[in-house]
Amino acid sequence: MIAITFALPAESSDFVRRVGDRRSRRRESLTTIEGKVGNHEIEIMHTGVGEKICHARLPAFLQEARPQLLISAGFAGAVGNDLAAGDLILSRNFSDQRLLTTSKGLLEGRPAHVVKLFTTKAVVDSSAAREEIARSSGAAAVDMETEIIAVECAARGIPLISLRAISDTPAQPLPAPPDILFDVQRQRTNFPGLIAHIMLHPSALGRLGRFAGQVSRARQRLADALITLLQGELS
Repeated sequence: MIAITFALPAESSDFVRRVGDRRSRRRESLTTIEGKVGNHEIEIMHTGVGEKICHARLPAFLQEARPQLLISAGFAGAVGNDLAAGDLILSRNFSDQRLLTTSKGLLEGRPAHVVKLFTTKAVVDSSAAREEIARSSGAAAVDMETEIIAVECAARGIPLISLRAISDTPAQPLPAPPDILFDVQRQRTNFPGLIAHIMLHPSALGRLGRFAGQVSRARQRLADALITLLQGELS
């Protein structure tokens, strides 16, 4: 079985709709989605956003499910101007090198940039913060879960491939303050805060619309890439 992790259903929904023989499975306090793509049995698990909840959910899932390999999928934010919203990236620093080479070949028709990915403890939004991460780490993109996933997989000898789609960039940033768009502690959008923000900043409504389009393209391209990998000889 191949495990595929996403932070949230908002990242996985396009892919989930394309999974065959789809069914829910209850694993202790966590509900996952099982199914089939190509010749592969798969199981989709949502880690939640950020280190704390990922640490709480992932170890028990890996211990029980024991996947033959894991795909860490979802969105990432670019820290420089070399990537655009919707671009696919493969993480060279977190991925198993054999799987990285195989995945790059399978995705030749829908190119994926092989870059360094940096995992942060908080949502990164400002240009200054992005520039500092690029300068200090040499990374091209950031997320909030992959390093935790990589450590847990390494401890169990599970090969990992990290595949992400870019949702935002310095030129195409988040449309509202990060703590309003998503409250990490509560694991949901702060809707009262978002409504208040739009009332104070009406132009944010247009930015939200453009961002929704970016996310939709990223989600579709990510789903297409996952289907391509799973229909190939990934394992």
